[in-house]
Amino acid sequence: MKAILFNGALERRAKSTSGLLSKYFTEKLEMLGINNEIFALADSGIPLYDITLTKTPLAVERMTQLFLDADIHFWLAPLYHGSIPGVMKNCLDWLEVTADQEQPYLTDKTVGLVCWADGLQAMQGINTMDAIAKSLRAWPLPYSVPMIRTSLFDNENKISSLYADKLDKLINIATTNKVEKIFHSKVD
Repeated sequence: MKAILFNGALERRAKSTSGLLSKYFTEKLEMLGINNEIFALADSGIPLYDITLTKTPLAVERMTQLFLDADIHFWLAPLYHGSIPGVMKNCLDWLEVTADQEQPYLTDKTVGLVCWADGLQAMQGINTMDAIAKSLRAWPLPYSVPMIRTSLFDNENKISSLYADKLDKLINIATTNKVEKIFHSKVD
């Protein structure tokens, strides 16, 4: 099993919210023996989506391969003005280059959603990512983690126990056979 952490924030600091969340996910997944990689949007070099290009940019080819190779995705996003960052959506728009493949976009990939905001609006980001994941033919988990950033960390700048429990539950659901039961129970 392979997981990708899609860090949709434009932060490069290890102590940033997205950096600390990425580190938390990486440590938990490694403890479970799950190979994982962080795709940090800030370091990706993904250009603006341009359908007139005759050649797919190298950064997009790399991103596409990482996204397609992963069995599980965890999308991490801050809420900016009522939605996910535009550059995160731009990155996902580039998956259009897979449209002609036998399994286009993110067909049948499992996606766990995490969003943080300064107030109570993080669910707006979750809803946006959910709609995008579904339009890319992925399976967003029915459990997501909207977070209030001011409650996210404890006094030692570690993930608070409230959110650690929620993130652990998301990881557990995504990495166990519970996903199979959720998505395939009505298909069989």
